[in-house]
Amino acid sequence: MRSLNGDLLLQRLAAQPGNKRYTRLYNAVRLSILDGSLPPRTRLPPSRDLAQELTLSRNTVLKVYEQLLAEGYLEARAGSGTFVTDSVPDLPPVPATPVQRQPEPVSPPALSQRGMALIANASAGPRQWGAFMPGVPDVSAFPHKLFAKYLNRFSRQPAPQHLTYNSHPGGSRELQQALVDYLRVARSVQCLPEQILITEGIHQALDLVTRMLCNPGDSAWVEEPGYWGIRNILRMNDVNLCPVTVDEAGMLPPDDMLTVPPRLIFVTPSHQYPLGSVMSLSRRQQLLAIARRQGSWIVEDDYDSEFRFAGQPIPSLQGLEAGAPVIYIGTFSKTLYPGLRLGYVVFPEPLAAAMMTAHAEFYRAGHLIAQNALAHFITDGHYSAHIRRMRLQYGKRRACLVALIEQHFGDGALHPFSSNAGLHVVLRLPEQVDDVRLAAIANERGVLVRPLSRYYLGSRKETGLLMGFSTLPEEDMRQAFGVLIACLQTHYPALRLTAEEENNVTDSRPS
Repeated sequence: MRSLNGDLLLQRLAAQPGNKRYTRLYNAVRLSILDGSLPPRTRLPPSRDLAQELTLSRNTVLKVYEQLLAEGYLEARAGSGTFVTDSVPDLPPVPATPVQRQPEPVSPPALSQRGMALIANASAGPRQWGAFMPGVPDVSAFPHKLFAKYLNRFSRQPAPQHLTYNSHPGGSRELQQALVDYLRVARSVQCLPEQILITEGIHQALDLVTRMLCNPGDSAWVEEPGYWGIRNILRMNDVNLCPVTVDEAGMLPPDDMLTVPPRLIFVTPSHQYPLGSVMSLSRRQQLLAIARRQGSWIVEDDYDSEFRFAGQPIPSLQGLEAGAPVIYIGTFSKTLYPGLRLGYVVFPEPLAAAMMTAHAEFYRAGHLIAQNALAHFITDGHYSAHIRRMRLQYGKRRACLVALIEQHFGDGALHPFSSNAGLHVVLRLPEQVDDVRLAAIANERGVLVRPLSRYYLGSRKETGLLMGFSTLPEEDMRQAFGVLIACLQTHYPALRLTAEEENNVTDSRPS
């Protein structure tokens, strides 16, 4: 039976300057066991003796012994002492000083074909806040302290059913009812609480709808140009994408597309994303007739519907006809803040029960405390009041950005489909400008714009930049706009501005 001499541990303790004494001793004993310096059945000295030999406190040694006993490196034998266990696995020797090696080339992970397709088409940017980032609200303007009071109310003494798996299909009953009342008044949506499913945002809702209603090989109409997130979800579910051109009145399906009925029709009728057009009444009626005749489901993404800066709100497509074949999707990401991760779906009654069950199976919904807090935030009137405040603020910021664009690019620079709504505008660019390259250059300089051409599926594309105005106060907008102009002038010198505009640009650049 072997015993331990403290010289080995003293050497290894000295090789670890700067660490705490407990950590140094733990690492020294463990490393000695792993590299065979302390072979199985080696007896360790009593904690008092080892502490005296190493000039450590006995408590430090005892804690190390206890940790190594718990991890299975040591075993205690009654009346005999502490020993290195026989069950330490055979491991290659561990060098006392790590050897510096050249990194070996790493093979790409073996992703599925769908996984590789998703990565190849991924468009979500690493930065989601800053000058001209489209589709993001001013999260700093949300009444966080007020909302925290509602969260605290439900967090102080939460009911058990709010902390376990969600036993009620669809989400919080209170939030479902609050949405029924709000959507009826604000969006002309007609539904019962049992038709509303609370989700973790738009993407989860789209994925659920696609999984449950489409078989591999089915077709879906999508807007051209349209939201890239919808396209990726359809690809991942083996659904064929059929782009349908959008004009100033919305989606316009040609006659030859009607020969193959789509399973799903995705539209943003209240504020088309990204161009901004509003679907006309005749187009809405035409689309509803097509869906009824061909047995299709319309998926209405009510994008940015709350933020119209002139005229009356546009009623939803869902509420246009009783029993319409429309799945209505909304989110709180634009009206409150994206990090809340709460959205909702209004299903036609024949689909609702199955969708609630499927959602519970796929995603195991939760966040009931946040849902109940939001329900009371809505019913007490704070949600509508917040939207009214932000509508006024965003209207001023939009006017400021539009004025800058017209000042430097002329009256025709805004896309002609742009309506006085939403959280972004589209700046049109000449065909010779590579909007993808320009956006990348601007992003490197902290100006977050998105290239319009990336929203097209087909070969016929318009070039331009999506520019959000909601996150940037008017007093900061001119400086950020000057950076964008400088990027254009540097990389596309043929787009020289007039002398007057040059002076305006110089004034708007950062000092």
